[in-house]
Amino acid sequence: MSEHYFDRDEAEALLPMISNALSEAREQKERIDTLDRELAQAAAKIMILGGWIPPYKELSEKRQQRDQTNEKIREVINRIQETGCVLKDLDEGLVDFPAMLGGREVYLCWKLGEERIGYWHGMDEGFAGRKPLDDEEDETPDNPPPGRGRVH
Repeated sequence: MSEHYFDRDEAEALLPMISNALSEAREQKERIDTLDRELAQAAAKIMILGGWIPPYKELSEKRQQRDQTNEKIREVINRIQETGCVLKDLDEGLVDFPAMLGGREVYLCWKLGEERIGYWHGMDEGFAGRKPLDDEEDETPDNPPPGRGRVH
């Protein structure tokens, strides 16, 4: 059971902050990927050229940059998750918001680039199990039509 359940409006109000944070974290992850490639190339060169003297200072700086960048990513992820939502996939930009739908616990599902939260899925389902949210105002949260429901 979640400590907090989001309604759609509350979750959507967080999207600008979450979108910016995800973009920042993804940029930092790209930087880490570049540093990792550079460090791996240096390690391969050291193995091939056994007598070669590696640029220790440069490699040490790259490792330090990688560590600092990892810390920045952790800070951004913590900032996102402190809102109560769950970051499911940084690379894809997938975020879930705990909610109640038709009397059961579900996730409102959002992907970076989507303007609104338009989908939900069960707690034991993932992105592949996304179902569209229903925008009809005449439904009640405890009596949605079969297979559909409003989020509260």
